[in-house]
Amino acid sequence: MIDRRSLMKLGAAAPFAAMLPKAGLAAFQPQPSGWRLFELTTRVDLPAGGKPSQAWVPVPSVHEGGWMKPQAVEWTTNADRAEIVTDGPSGAQYLHAEWSGVETATLNIVARVETQDRAKDLSAPTSDASLSAEERALYTAATELLPTDGIVKETADMITQYADTDLRKARAIYEWIVENTARNPDTPGCGLGDIASMLEVGDLTGKCADLNALYVGLARAAGLPARDVYGLRVAPSAFGYKSLGAGSEDVTKAQHCRAEVFVDGYGWIPADPADVRKVMLQEGEGNLPLDHPLVEDARAGLFGSWEGNWIGYNFAHDVVLPGAENATVPFLMYPQAEIDGKPRDELDPATFAYAITAVELTR
Repeated sequence: MIDRRSLMKLGAAAPFAAMLPKAGLAAFQPQPSGWRLFELTTRVDLPAGGKPSQAWVPVPSVHEGGWMKPQAVEWTTNADRAEIVTDGPSGAQYLHAEWSGVETATLNIVARVETQDRAKDLSAPTSDASLSAEERALYTAATELLPTDGIVKETADMITQYADTDLRKARAIYEWIVENTARNPDTPGCGLGDIASMLEVGDLTGKCADLNALYVGLARAAGLPARDVYGLRVAPSAFGYKSLGAGSEDVTKAQHCRAEVFVDGYGWIPADPADVRKVMLQEGEGNLPLDHPLVEDARAGLFGSWEGNWIGYNFAHDVVLPGAENATVPFLMYPQAEIDGKPRDELDPATFAYAITAVELTR
């Protein structure tokens, strides 16, 4: 467990000067430069063996006019029933299909999505963007795995104690996570995001659903609206980072969640401290230090910008899947399915079985 003295020591590891934007141009500096169109195909082949089966497959439902525009979703299936369902609290969409009496339950979903790079000018307030009371309540609320009290609140207060604006609070939490966490390559999938347990036991390692969830939870505990954005890498990085893009059209295991924080006067600010830690682990010869140029450039760029080589499924937490034995999932980034009431392992796509491909289309 991390006690308060240890937390204070960790907080001091990131000097406040590091929270300011890096001077000059970084090598990793995404900027909006035109829309790209991707076609995402998700193929499900459940070995149903004649038993009743169901699947819940996320489809892109992040509508953000500046950086993501999903188009219509089409599908073919031998299911008895299949429909797009919208999760009420979050707006997340998924295709729910049900089968009975087939040997192999098949579903082929094709979705097209327009994306582009995004970058936020953080030098001065440039927007009158604001959230409604309902939106602010939604994005500061606790979830099952993201409590905003106890050790999470204590940690958020420690990190932000010297920050005199919401923007500095948001940046301070980002820098603290970059300084004090680590990517664990042995974490299954993208991780679980049980942030209170991470802080209680002092194990600040994991993957994107852990480290970026930690950002979101700490931001909410500090009173800042924040949200996870669950999605999928679909193309290589234009900046040469092998760790920050998809290596082929097969993106079955390319899931990645990002984070956003809302600051009045700036709007939603992209943040991805988990990818900074991924750069440290995987780029070059691996295990790069924080002061390596590749890390410094990624660190500077991933608060305030990200590339459009990724599509967002949704912002959802604690998603209730209709008809499922395990009715609620912490987040919906992977296909979910059951055969005869028994869940399939979404982290084992070959056995599940599903495959996802992404192709960039000529506009």
